[in-house]
Amino acid sequence: MNTSFASGIKLIGSSMVFGAVAVGLMMSAGTLGAATIKGSKHDLGSGGTSQYSSAGAPTPSTTEVCVFCHTPHGANTAATAPLWNKSLPAAGSYTRYSTLNSTTIDGTNVAVGSVSLACLSCHDGSQAMDVMINKPGSGGYNASGASLGSTSAGAAMTGTPIPKLGTDISNDHPISIQYGGGGWNSSNTSDGAVAITNLRDGSFNAGYRATINSTPVWWIDTSGGTAGARDKTDIILYTRDAASGAAGVYEPFVECASCHDPHNADATTTNVSFMRISNTGSAVCLACHNK
Repeated sequence: MNTSFASGIKLIGSSMVFGAVAVGLMMSAGTLGAATIKGSKHDLGSGGTSQYSSAGAPTPSTTEVCVFCHTPHGANTAATAPLWNKSLPAAGSYTRYSTLNSTTIDGTNVAVGSVSLACLSCHDGSQAMDVMINKPGSGGYNASGASLGSTSAGAAMTGTPIPKLGTDISNDHPISIQYGGGGWNSSNTSDGAVAITNLRDGSFNAGYRATINSTPVWWIDTSGGTAGARDKTDIILYTRDAASGAAGVYEPFVECASCHDPHNADATTTNVSFMRISNTGSAVCLACHNK
């Protein structure tokens, strides 16, 4: 079991919402062997290739890489992403895929939350890319968040509908939705990986459940990792509370980071940047969808 994921577990307010992956702290490519975030489109510092830092745009006033998303001190404790350095958008401000009333949706779709809110704090375009709580250097803390203050301060993400998704995400893959139509629950308390097969919707592949620090975690194995072990190259499902309308009922949900690893910057003709594995032959899609 890759225990490095355990640090992503958070207790938020009166309800428990668990970021089952420490999505922001693992800076190495691990088992991926792919390029890391430094120099990538998620590197907003002056050495990166993002919209904010790339040639032709004003150069940010810092070479730091991690600070745009993470801070070692004064982090946003409302975020399930570890040591998050940005304020979060309102969970209820999004139009979700479920509003289309597709006849194939049989899982509960709850308010956008978990790690997806952290992703959308940049990708909905409502907040400048350089807004952060704790700026690099000394004396830059602002609990409400503020722009870095460089010549390109206040630049919001562009390029609709990708990568700027906006607040209408009805045209994007469902997030904050139960995996497999629901049906997985926290009744199995084994600390080891246990194959789960009791999905309500048989058109989805079953996966694994384990317990980390008494908290259930789920994932779908892919060919990129070790069978039965939770790796960065697996499809990570995020544990959320009240999945069935009752507090204390934890089930796995699909979130942005289920398919995307923000630190996997490998971008080739066969692998879209930041996907957990290459989508050659629709490998990402078919990891979950039994088609």
